[in-house]
Amino acid sequence: MEALRRRLRTTGAPPLHKEELSRLTIPNRIFAAVYASAVVTLLYHHAVTLSSLLLQSKTDIPPLFISTALLVSDVVLAVMWTTSQSFRMRPIYRKEFPEKINILLNNKECEEEFPAIDVFVCTADPYKEPPMNVVNTALSVMAYDYPAGKVSVYVSDDGGSALTLFAFMEAAKFAAHWLPFCRENDVVDRCPEAYFASANLSSSSSDIDKIKTLYESMKVRVENVVEKGKIDDGYITKEDECQAFDKWTDGFSRQEHPTVIQVILDNNKDKDITSHVMPNLVYISREKSKASNHNFKAGALNVLIRVSATMTNAPIILTLDCDTYSNDPQTPLRVLCYLLDPKAESQVGYIQIPQRFHGINKNDTYACEVKRLFFINAIGMDGLSGPNYVGTGCFFRRRVFFGGPSKLVLPEMVELGPDHVVNKPIQSKQVLDLAHCVAGCSYENQTQWGHKIGVRYGSLVEDFFTGYRLQCEGWKSILCNPVKAAFYGDSPISLVDVLNQQKRWAIGLLEVTFSKYSPFTFGTHNMGLIMGFTYGHYSLWPIWSIPVAIYAFLPQLALLNGVTIFPKISEPWFILYLFLFVGAYGQDLLEFVIEGGTFQRWWNDQRMWMIRSLSCGLFGSIEYSLKSLGISSAGFNLTSKVNEAEQRKRYEQGVFEFGLHSPMFVTLTMVAIINLAALVWGLKLALLGSKYAFEQRFMQVILTVFVVVNCRPVYAAMFLKTNKGGIPAKTTLISTFWAISLFVIGFVASRS
Repeated sequence: MEALRRRLRTTGAPPLHKEELSRLTIPNRIFAAVYASAVVTLLYHHAVTLSSLLLQSKTDIPPLFISTALLVSDVVLAVMWTTSQSFRMRPIYRKEFPEKINILLNNKECEEEFPAIDVFVCTADPYKEPPMNVVNTALSVMAYDYPAGKVSVYVSDDGGSALTLFAFMEAAKFAAHWLPFCRENDVVDRCPEAYFASANLSSSSSDIDKIKTLYESMKVRVENVVEKGKIDDGYITKEDECQAFDKWTDGFSRQEHPTVIQVILDNNKDKDITSHVMPNLVYISREKSKASNHNFKAGALNVLIRVSATMTNAPIILTLDCDTYSNDPQTPLRVLCYLLDPKAESQVGYIQIPQRFHGINKNDTYACEVKRLFFINAIGMDGLSGPNYVGTGCFFRRRVFFGGPSKLVLPEMVELGPDHVVNKPIQSKQVLDLAHCVAGCSYENQTQWGHKIGVRYGSLVEDFFTGYRLQCEGWKSILCNPVKAAFYGDSPISLVDVLNQQKRWAIGLLEVTFSKYSPFTFGTHNMGLIMGFTYGHYSLWPIWSIPVAIYAFLPQLALLNGVTIFPKISEPWFILYLFLFVGAYGQDLLEFVIEGGTFQRWWNDQRMWMIRSLSCGLFGSIEYSLKSLGISSAGFNLTSKVNEAEQRKRYEQGVFEFGLHSPMFVTLTMVAIINLAALVWGLKLALLGSKYAFEQRFMQVILTVFVVVNCRPVYAAMFLKTNKGGIPAKTTLISTFWAISLFVIGFVASRS
């Protein structure tokens, strides 16, 4: 890399990137000061109200409970708002100029100066993660605009499936045709599936027809094998291919099997049909034993770091999810624009590219774009120490996994160190023996892997935790956010899948919050207050469930029982509440639209925030609490059993997909029922009651209207369910029972 840096310096090339401070920075800081004053005033109001109740000679329990609940709710909101301001202190925008490096690609003398890249692709189940999706991901990065001899793709199959290995053997044969086709035709969509489905592919030619036929033939063979669950002898003709499957004996299972490492393509030997070098392609299934802890994806990534170190030990590592294919062949050149900067050489540990998704419907019904996490907040963190690692689309310096910038932590073997030079062929016996050794399930025992080196263990959200720990060690990161998406991944198309995924995140984030590495103690000490607050905001995400649950139930139950809990319209405190609500939502909408969102997408995003808080956030917190207390939790995992074609049709129509009974849906349905009842009562009060009574409860009615509008998909699923995606009758009955129970409890308490 240093040679390439020197060459750029001697050619007098202008800067490879630039950065610009957001114009919202100063307005954000001014607004934060004003809004903070309003928050402090509201908390003061709560404190005065609560203290006056406590000082009464005879304290009524219901008013005391309501005041305490509102105080707790607003304290949590204040904490979350305070930590969120860290993202708004110094947001920056960056731009790269890869064309300046691209010129050197045409110079054969310069090719050897480009740094090698090891690409890690992780998969775990050929039925949940179809091998053809994984194959497309691998092919898209093998076809990068980058010296092929400098690229090595390592596929981690944690399911230990012969079907996945077969798929990649087929992919290697197709790659010999696909890579030269991309070069000769200057193809932009290097993912075959995306290329052949592209609307731009309007014309047909013999070359296109030929390569498409080869792809479809490969796809049919792979999908047939997956459907049958076995590989017919007719598909395996060569002796070396037969030997590759020898380890799949009768005792081989996904939970118990030896290490399998298969070098499918070797750039020292394999050439494409035009005699060009092909990238390395290596299949890895680490050893599994029921007696060993495998640490999920984090453990798989650490095996990839070690195995790749024995074979190629490239200074740059790219991690990808199995469904995240490359959408821009020049992405590595964009990354080099930062890594070749001498100022960044000793401090920048990784370059994170925002995750983008294809297949999202027009209005993003389930807020799967996750714009705040991947774009808005990431831009804010980029102006501090850099964005967090989001698990895919991230280019690391290999050195980052071995201690901080100023403190190198060496592994137990010199061959695994970041500076080790591999001088033996990847298929040599010595290299393969060492690779099998470091992929063993007991190899990490009594080592620092997962603790001080490698991807870090200790949380279900290994990506978040690892990025956080790396930045605590002193590394910085950079957000590379090009206009053209660098990668595209798959997004969930049902509410079931969205909530399952985010409940797992909620549990993992709480594991970080209440560990010795808490962002509020360990983080602020090592990164500073503002940067520590960015990670603290994420780690506290599940506790949004507290204020959302309180404001979704308490004011409405009070309204139904004739109890006033908010100021009247004529009181000054009403203006304060109005400012806090409009200010928070208005700022959120402004940021969302500036980053390319629409009002309808923003509305769906804030609705999903409420839904997540009342479901996966709430139940994730409960599951974490039970786990921390040593109590076995029953779990609230859902399994979607609806035909995917039916799901896709409803998703494209913007219809919410429920379909299954779950406790997570019970809370949502309870909120919908109670708020609808409260709205009817509020309208009755407005039409038939006194003006004074309605003015007293105006804020409660408005809040109820807001929740009811957000619950529109729930009502449609309850009352207009004409398909399998509706809310089951069981869920509705249980929710109705608990809603009535809450009303009765509130009624008795208010009359006592």
